[in-house]
Amino acid sequence: MLADAIRDEIRAAFFALTEAKDLKPRWGQRQMIAEVANALGDPDTPPFLAIEAGTGTGKTIAYIIAGLPVAKAQSKKLVIATATVALQEQLIFKDLPEIKRHSGINFTYQLAKGRSRYLCLYKLDQLIQGYAESSMLSMYPDEVALPEGEEVQRTYDAMLTAVSDDSWDGDLDSWPQALDVGVIRSVTTDHSQCLGRRCPHITGCSFFRAREGLEDTDIIVTNHDLVLADFRLGGGRILSEPEESYYIFDEGHQLAEKCLEHFACFSRSGRTYNNLSETQQWLDAKRELLIEYEVRPEALSALSISTDDLIQASRDTYALCWNALSGRKDDRADLRFPFGVVDEALRDASRSLRDLWRLQRQKLSPVLGLIEALVEEGDADQREVWESNLNDLQVILARAEGQIALWDSYASSDEESSTPWARWMRHYGDESSIECYASPIYARDILSEHVWERVAGAVMTSATLTALGSFDHLMQQTGLPSDTKLARVESPFEASRGRFVVPVMTSDPSDPAAHTDELIDMFPNLLEQHRGTLVLFSSKRQLQELVEALETTFESRLLVQGQMSKAEILQEHRRRIDRGESSIIFGLASFAEGVDLPGDYCSHVIIAKLPFAAPDDPIDAAHAELLEAAGRNPFMELTVPSASLRLLQACGRLLRTETDEGVITLLDRRIMTKRYGRAIMEALPRYRFQLADGHLP
Repeated sequence: MLADAIRDEIRAAFFALTEAKDLKPRWGQRQMIAEVANALGDPDTPPFLAIEAGTGTGKTIAYIIAGLPVAKAQSKKLVIATATVALQEQLIFKDLPEIKRHSGINFTYQLAKGRSRYLCLYKLDQLIQGYAESSMLSMYPDEVALPEGEEVQRTYDAMLTAVSDDSWDGDLDSWPQALDVGVIRSVTTDHSQCLGRRCPHITGCSFFRAREGLEDTDIIVTNHDLVLADFRLGGGRILSEPEESYYIFDEGHQLAEKCLEHFACFSRSGRTYNNLSETQQWLDAKRELLIEYEVRPEALSALSISTDDLIQASRDTYALCWNALSGRKDDRADLRFPFGVVDEALRDASRSLRDLWRLQRQKLSPVLGLIEALVEEGDADQREVWESNLNDLQVILARAEGQIALWDSYASSDEESSTPWARWMRHYGDESSIECYASPIYARDILSEHVWERVAGAVMTSATLTALGSFDHLMQQTGLPSDTKLARVESPFEASRGRFVVPVMTSDPSDPAAHTDELIDMFPNLLEQHRGTLVLFSSKRQLQELVEALETTFESRLLVQGQMSKAEILQEHRRRIDRGESSIIFGLASFAEGVDLPGDYCSHVIIAKLPFAAPDDPIDAAHAELLEAAGRNPFMELTVPSASLRLLQACGRLLRTETDEGVITLLDRRIMTKRYGRAIMEALPRYRFQLADGHLP
């Protein structure tokens, strides 16, 4: 049972906040507070909760008000991880300040970001002094192109001045002007390049300053990516120790997909050749210097030989890949290995290539140790000479680790691993564009081992966690412990304020050309019905065809994804509506969630078709293959639940406040004519349905 003192503190904090903000307490919010508090604070309850909280519940306030007193009472951190920057900013700049000001709870909070969001003083110093031209920065032009020009130099100088006089903390997101992506890349680092405690600028390092502040803060706000990166490094390397932390995964429906992205492997032929060539150039350029500092000449010769062997083995291996792909003559051609089984010749070549990469890593490690010692223990002149060399060698070794991971996967059979892998290749027209991929098929095993078995407790929440009205899909995807408490909190908004329309149509998306033609005929009338319209497509090709067909008539009103950034589209859309004009957004999947357009900003959501996943996604295809082999139905177990979840997210763009009303138009009659369509429709909120067949769900 939750301790009385904690329960009383939570109640008092919630009452104080609602009174101060003149908020009307909502039953759903109270319910969520109780669920979170009991999950994390009741010693007799498993510390895991998955709670679906409908739009308007006020879930951020609920999990903070409930989770913070529990965490403080047990001397633990509360780590809040989101999938989007927008929600992080809402937490840092709105919700947390208001809770701190009005709840009566005394606490601290801090935003945690990765190294790539902070200025690297070492790189900035190199750029200003002109040393970067001789470093790894210029060795890999396909990855990093150094920006040039007087304006860029003025930006570098301004950054140095601002950091030096403490008017800026080095957080690139708070730099007063928009920064070109090339500038951002040139002044940031990552785990592989960072010199860490050996860096001469460590005392002024923005990243390490921010990281040190995390040790004393009560709440850490971060994103899913940084949490997963921390767990992959062992946990507690970037964020707090998992065993001493409670985690809130907001927008939790994205966690499994993020996990697969983090543990996937990748290699590209052209980049590999360039990297190896430049590594050899680096070894040749540093040979005399390394010998001067007691690296044996024969060791350097062996390194050169191993690099030459790597170049040849890479060419041989990619030649096998090209032969397998060459029968596919499209500009982009894909080949997925059935059941993840790589053919024997490529598997043998991969094993040899992996072993050569391991050999290079083994031979470079003593050189790295020597350079580290020179940086740490040498005199000032030695440190200056070796700092950039240490940075370069760290990059070389990090890239070797990536290659080892990829080719080890291709050399392995899944009988040797508890987790099955998808393996596939593609090319973009020539042998230098070959890309090889490997990814775990299931996130659940990884999350179970790296996250759920480590953390003190966790809450996963989102407005859309269930699929087809069940948590089964979520549990299968994420591997949450079987005794996880599952709960749903209904949205306080009346679904009946929204009308769900499926119009009479003669085609459906199973015939893409006919469906697109019919949409072209229907859109002029549909787009005239409301001032603020959001049109969601599952197919980029269909979106482009509709734009081409309609731009003459609707050009002044259309805002199309890809023609400007998402933030710019939303900003311009709001401006137009505020001026009393009409505005229409054409977007893909990224506009189906995390977009908040209340009131007149969006009173009509048009969904071009049921949002089934792309049939050629290699991970989904590999998963389906395994289910079919087990005599199961992947369409009903994977495809339909995922489509149900995506449709719920898309529909959620309509009703954003208690007074909102409007229309959702689905241009896909399969929701009425197919057996699975009935299951998808029954999982929708209780809108006012207007269906072409006249039947209600």
